[in-house]
Amino acid sequence: MSPSPQRPTSPPTERLSPEECVAALRTRVDEALPTLVEERTPAALYDAVEHVLRSKGKRIRPVLLLLVVQSYGASADRALPAALAVEVFHNFTLVHDDLMDEDEERRGHPTVHVKWNPGTAVLVGDLMMGLSYDLLGQVEGTDVEDLYAVYHPMVEQLCSGQALDASFEDEEAVSVEAYLDMIDRKTGALLSAAFELGGIIGGASMEEREHLRDAGQLVGRAFQIQDDLLDLTADDDAWGRGMGGDLVQGKKTFLTLRALERAEGADYDWFARLVTDGGLPRDDVPEARDRMAALGIFDEARDAVASYTEQAHDQLARLPDTAATETLHWLLDRLEARDY
Repeated sequence: MSPSPQRPTSPPTERLSPEECVAALRTRVDEALPTLVEERTPAALYDAVEHVLRSKGKRIRPVLLLLVVQSYGASADRALPAALAVEVFHNFTLVHDDLMDEDEERRGHPTVHVKWNPGTAVLVGDLMMGLSYDLLGQVEGTDVEDLYAVYHPMVEQLCSGQALDASFEDEEAVSVEAYLDMIDRKTGALLSAAFELGGIIGGASMEEREHLRDAGQLVGRAFQIQDDLLDLTADDDAWGRGMGGDLVQGKKTFLTLRALERAEGADYDWFARLVTDGGLPRDDVPEARDRMAALGIFDEARDAVASYTEQAHDQLARLPDTAATETLHWLLDRLEARDY
């Protein structure tokens, strides 16, 4: 069994601005994650796990979970193991994603399979998945079976979403609807789980839990489409992934699929190389941006992000009117407006 995460006193949400509250919760998660595997052996495995847990991420999923808990007046201290569970699970998926996609960097650092080797990356991911289950079981004052009843289906959904994403690489025609279904599984499933787990710990009713699930799915769609958009519009240094990487790799995203649906004639032939050639030369990325802008693809993507975010706000309107709920709505707006 893993050691219990350190549980300092919850920050007084009502005395903090939304930005300060989110920063405080994020800091708690950042500080607790590495302690989960301190002084573990063998170093050949646990050094790599600690490498992943120390990497700086946005911590969106655990912060959302903790804010939902606090919205119901419950303690973030009690929910911290669940928040760490979803973040550890998220990072497990990234380790395996990087291996499958042969990515060399993640958050400005070498990926596990590059810094160590592919076999270690598999073991690190496996261990982190098990650790996430262990952490979820440490939540006190809540029937753990209720938590696992949400967690188990999420794992299946997320794995099926990853499989769909990988299968898209070999399919010539993928619809935007199919892409959104993949997002709902690969990205939305864990976000939905984070929202609902927070509701369970906070004492939400079954009806409220349904709204929380829906909110998570909508946030997942908004988040992924925003990611697709930022791949072509973000400042390259802030983005840190290489501008236009999705186009170069021939990935099917909301933007590329809508471009293929909208383009005609020579414009369509130009974009069709994404499929026929498995991607575009990096030198063609600026022209791709110009062509997409002319087709209105960027505007449509921004509208989609705004629409899904607004629908998520509507789902969260059922939450109690608390400072944490206000912060939760603030965070959704910040996610919509993010530029990296």
